[in-house]
Amino acid sequence: MNDTLVIALPRFLAVAGRIAALLDAEVREYTPALFREIFPGTRRIVAVMSMGIVVRQIAPLIRDKWIDPAVVVVSPDFVYAIPVLGGHHGANELAKKLAALGLQPVITTATEATGRDSVEAVAQRSSCDIINRESTRLVNSALLDGDVPVYSVKGPGIVIAGPDVSILLKCGEFTVGIGCRKGVESAEVLDAIRAGLADTGVAENDILVYANTQKKWNETGLTEAISALSGNLIFLDDDTINAQEGVSPSRATKIGLSGVAEHCALAVAKRRELVMRKKVFGRVTIAIAR
Repeated sequence: MNDTLVIALPRFLAVAGRIAALLDAEVREYTPALFREIFPGTRRIVAVMSMGIVVRQIAPLIRDKWIDPAVVVVSPDFVYAIPVLGGHHGANELAKKLAALGLQPVITTATEATGRDSVEAVAQRSSCDIINRESTRLVNSALLDGDVPVYSVKGPGIVIAGPDVSILLKCGEFTVGIGCRKGVESAEVLDAIRAGLADTGVAENDILVYANTQKKWNETGLTEAISALSGNLIFLDDDTINAQEGVSPSRATKIGLSGVAEHCALAVAKRRELVMRKKVFGRVTIAIAR
């Protein structure tokens, strides 16, 4: 399926064709079941119809702003392009692109509406993903009040950040959660990671981040292994780890955690989906999510 779809009522299909030509998109004629069909697998949706139809159709389908598609409504009089869903996640950009057809973008997200950047816009412009997504609410709020500094940190290094600091890393699709025994060697960690990736067919350069519990921040074998992979390693606090759901039972309860490998992989994943449940490789446990 094309990652951009233009859907329209029959009388607006000619207009939809103009939009599709601009966006290199596919045109679909609207049916009552269409949104349910396309919503999970489409990145951007432009709907040429009344906003009421769109809102009622997508309302039961909305799950998470980080994975839902960007939805823009083009008014039937072909005057306005209105981001309805995912303004910070592609809809604002899409509406602005439609200005090339003479449409007026109607931007309502607070940062962009006041001429300010958002964390999401900075990440997109930098070809990065946001790791601690919960931070964006606080940072975007701060951006409304004034400039927020952006720091570039060259590794290897360790960054300790509060809840109002957004962490951006190079784009990647998968996350790797790592559990390890005390005193593990870097070679053991490397072998385990590469075995886990081989089992799932995931390439090293597709990894967004490696994650572990902050209880292991002083394990030099772990940090050396991730450095050798030129990867990003973050350490998660107990509350973040224990908040994860849909995971396997674990003996990590002995150290106050409901789990490590699967929990850490899920906590920093985009879709919160495990693609490989935890596997034990000697003294290292690996789980992979996306």
